[in-house]
Amino acid sequence: MLTVHHLGKSQSERIVWLCEELAIPYNLKVYDRDPVTRLAPPEYKALHPLGTAPIITDGDVVLAESTAIVEYLLTRYGDGRLTVPPTSPDYANYLYWFHFANGSLQPSLMRCMVLARAEVPADKPAVQFADARRQQALALVDKQLGKTDYLAGNVLTAADIIVVFSLTTMRLFYPYDLSPYPNILAYLQRIGARDAYLHAMKKGDPDMAPMLS
Repeated sequence: MLTVHHLGKSQSERIVWLCEELAIPYNLKVYDRDPVTRLAPPEYKALHPLGTAPIITDGDVVLAESTAIVEYLLTRYGDGRLTVPPTSPDYANYLYWFHFANGSLQPSLMRCMVLARAEVPADKPAVQFADARRQQALALVDKQLGKTDYLAGNVLTAADIIVVFSLTTMRLFYPYDLSPYPNILAYLQRIGARDAYLHAMKKGDPDMAPMLS
């Protein structure tokens, strides 16, 4: 049986949401963060050498990394859902946005978070560079969402499931303002209207209201 090991308030919410969208059977095991360090507890770290969220187990398979898990689940259980076929004109677009979240957007936010936590002054070149890259990445998302309802077209795909964490829950760790990006805000309202998303968030983090505005 597939088990999603969900670390509270983490990127593993993507996997819970994917399972809900696909309506596949899965067990959900939720782990609370250490109250002092805010990191994963020892029993979560014991699942995989890096101990980072997300992690799934499926029989003898133990798999980490969001995009690897999403591809695995789509291939094993998706039956073509939430993907774009190679014959579609939107295929390259789908691939781009699927890899954009962890390749560009999330790293730009992580750089800003680390610099903020290190209390590097805002006038330092490193901070200015990081913030410029963050704004550039968000502006690109906003521009795309001015053309289509979802990132790879007018239907939800796995590309959206990968990206949304960076636009929502990531703001718990690095607060930033989405008001300059009206298309992103409208998009998040569409995401918040999806039953599968709401069910996933309620299951994984029942004490947290989804950050959709």
